[in-house]
Amino acid sequence: MEFTRFDKRIWLASPTMHGDEQLYVKEAFDTNWVSTVGENLNQLEKGISEYVGCKGAVALSAGTAALHLALKLAEVKEGDVVLCSDVTFSATANPITYEKATPVFIDSERDTWNMDPEALQKAFEKYDGKVHEDGMLYPVPKAVMLVHLYGVPAKIDQIKAICERYGAVLIEDAAESLGATYKGVQTGTYGKYNAISFNGNKIITTSGGGMLLTDEVEAANKARFWSTQSREGYPWYHHLEVGYNYRMSNIIAGVGRGQLLHLDEHIAKKKDIYMRYKEGFKDSPVSMNPYMNDTEPNFWLSCMLIDEEAMCKQDRSLVGDENPMATETTYVSEAGKSCPDEIREFLAKYNVESRPIWKPMHMQPVFAGCDYVSAGDEVGMDIFQRGLCLPSDITMTPEEQDVVIEMVKKCFE
Repeated sequence: MEFTRFDKRIWLASPTMHGDEQLYVKEAFDTNWVSTVGENLNQLEKGISEYVGCKGAVALSAGTAALHLALKLAEVKEGDVVLCSDVTFSATANPITYEKATPVFIDSERDTWNMDPEALQKAFEKYDGKVHEDGMLYPVPKAVMLVHLYGVPAKIDQIKAICERYGAVLIEDAAESLGATYKGVQTGTYGKYNAISFNGNKIITTSGGGMLLTDEVEAANKARFWSTQSREGYPWYHHLEVGYNYRMSNIIAGVGRGQLLHLDEHIAKKKDIYMRYKEGFKDSPVSMNPYMNDTEPNFWLSCMLIDEEAMCKQDRSLVGDENPMATETTYVSEAGKSCPDEIREFLAKYNVESRPIWKPMHMQPVFAGCDYVSAGDEVGMDIFQRGLCLPSDITMTPEEQDVVIEMVKKCFE
């Protein structure tokens, strides 16, 4: 089959506007509420809290800001240990270092690609608050940062039970999973403090921004206070605590307010894309990112995993500690086989965007020296080596997606 380069780019995931957003942004301008207070902020917080089913929601400048304030609410301080999902974007782990705490990365499991409860249990047994034979003190973890990767809920019941057993605060990084449910309950409500993202490529967007979610109204109010530079209620500027410039503006909250009207529509379209890939690849040496039967993902990104026996040789050793500036990988083409980098480069030739799976945090040079706990095989590294995020843009037509599917299959000829 011969392919023609797409005239318009087939995106991984782009913002999709509907028109309602402009009406609410115009309202902010017309009423002159263009700063960090206004009806758009109030209604966005109210709408999200009602949708997910939590009592407190605080609109912020980024999902990263929400994670940072969640850690502060959990009273994470310098020297504390936070157990963190290993396969994720660095924005999950970075806020841990803002508070000078120590991230310990937990490997994935294969059923959802998320944090492995077995590895988490192993980490708690290791970090027992005692001095070990190596002379090192292993502090009891203060919190667990759990990610729902690519919109797929993790094994929340098991992970939450382990956190409760050891007295650790569970924080959900639900940046990618707004609208996804675990046993009928929305992600972002299982942890004590949680975060969602409205980045440009997320299931709905405010162009940027995020939100802290919690059932503790007092904690939500505290986070809102911190997000506006911790200004006390005096006639003059008076500060008793360090604050942050984290509050979302009423203008971009208007974008989110309009987007929220279309959240279920976006999820349905994302699911259609996932199922079309799954059907299209049923006779190919690839599988789609998995999820459990008692969950309903939001299908934010559809990702493929190449069967081990269908992998050609792929070398990513040039990228990393040995050569931090390198951006290329090498692979050896082989009949009947392929690899993520070959497929990604082939798709790019035809104006189709794809992206590698998140490189595990314990392999990132910036986190060199941080501990990493696995239950056995390094599952996260294997998924990184064999996986690829496919275009999941809801403006992609079924016909365009069919071509993308054929392009991927072509790489295995």
